Amino acid sequence: MAQNNLGMTNRAAARTKTRIYGTVKYFNQSAKGRVVDLSATGIALELQEAFGAADGSRVKIESEELGFMEGTVRWCRGSRIGIQLHLNTNALAQVSSYFRFFHKDVRPVLAR
Repeated sequence: MAQNNLGMTNRAAARTKTRIYGTVKYFNQSAKGRVVDLSATGIALELQEAFGAADGSRVKIESEELGFMEGTVRWCRGSRIGIQLHLNTNALAQVSSYFRFFHKDVRPVLAR
């Protein structure tokens, strides 16, 4: 992440609007929602119900298009939650695969 002139961090990875449905899980609670924003490093979800994970909490995300991924909550604003993905080879492959097969109108996020 890059810092702006106010000392705040900005996300450097390009974001893409999506309409993926999935579930975010935190210990014994879960909430269904829609992935509204996806990048190679993070995901933003709009949730249908309240979700009690605080900033810094480790969560799991499951969706039909992306499979199973893990991440850390970075922000919560109303019904939306931002999650930084744990970038292991599995998560990188799942995000790359989504852009290759489901979201063909944009360039792949992960180009090597």
